[in-house]
Amino acid sequence: MSNQKLFFSADVHGSEIVWRKWLSVSKMYDVDMVILSGDLTGKAIMPIVERKGGIYTCKLFGERKILRSEEEVLEIETIAKNAGYYPVRLTPEELEELKKNPVKLDRLFVEVIEERMREWLRLLEEKLPPNVEAVVMPGNDDSFSIDPIIKEYDRVIYPLGKSVEVFSKFEMISLDYTNPTPWNTPRECSEKELESKLKELTKLISVDWNKVICNFHCPPYNTNIDLAPKLDKNLKPVTSLLGPTVTEHVGSKAVRKFIQEFQPLIGLHGHIHEASGFDRIGNTLVLNPGSEYSSGVLNGFIIEFSEEGIKKWWKVSG
Repeated sequence: MSNQKLFFSADVHGSEIVWRKWLSVSKMYDVDMVILSGDLTGKAIMPIVERKGGIYTCKLFGERKILRSEEEVLEIETIAKNAGYYPVRLTPEELEELKKNPVKLDRLFVEVIEERMREWLRLLEEKLPPNVEAVVMPGNDDSFSIDPIIKEYDRVIYPLGKSVEVFSKFEMISLDYTNPTPWNTPRECSEKELESKLKELTKLISVDWNKVICNFHCPPYNTNIDLAPKLDKNLKPVTSLLGPTVTEHVGSKAVRKFIQEFQPLIGLHGHIHEASGFDRIGNTLVLNPGSEYSSGVLNGFIIEFSEEGIKKWWKVSG
């Protein structure tokens, strides 16, 4: 095989502009495969409330906005989508009803998540060159309702539960789950359960482990790529007497044990936004691009493969 390149990114969290940048990477850097791995969806609805006289109000980044024209509303909607929010136009009565009815609010949240996921995947089908493969995987923050949507689109590889062939010489196994977090997200479990899930993945491998790519959303414990701010009981970052935020390792011990034992070619990880970087566990290179989705910045790694393995790799951001 001639050398081929993949682009790996993670943790887009609903940002429209980051998704569009991810779609443009293949043309910009001439890559053969693009991977977006984990935490695809945003975290909140942003109500845009219709008032008398055709005026709308909303709150964005903690600031109340008064919108006096359709153009201003569309502009705010774009800003909100790029920051990962789901803008929804509501009457005052509809807003009050949602405040009183958590079940109805949850249903609306799922609906807007699913709608944007379909919009994004339709855009992928339109924009991605036909010779480029695309892998799209949920992460711990994502609702299970998006999995069947990803599977609907033939241009997209849904990697969970199977081995994905990469450049004819390599195999990729994937895992969306993480160890427990303070936020009780949909796809997290105990380290013991993680170990069991990882063990099941070994049954999918038909090549030597030095030809295996581990696309695990959760990074391995005690590495450069799993450092996050330490939180107090109120989930606020802990600072030292000298001012800097205190950090701690929050990755998975099961993932680290797995990589230590099997020594795959490379580990592709995300989840910890602040921990952009790389490390090695034995012979295995592990990467985390980090995330700056709320600023509209796409972070990722380009990895160039030869027949023997990885020829070179580098980070891109913009």
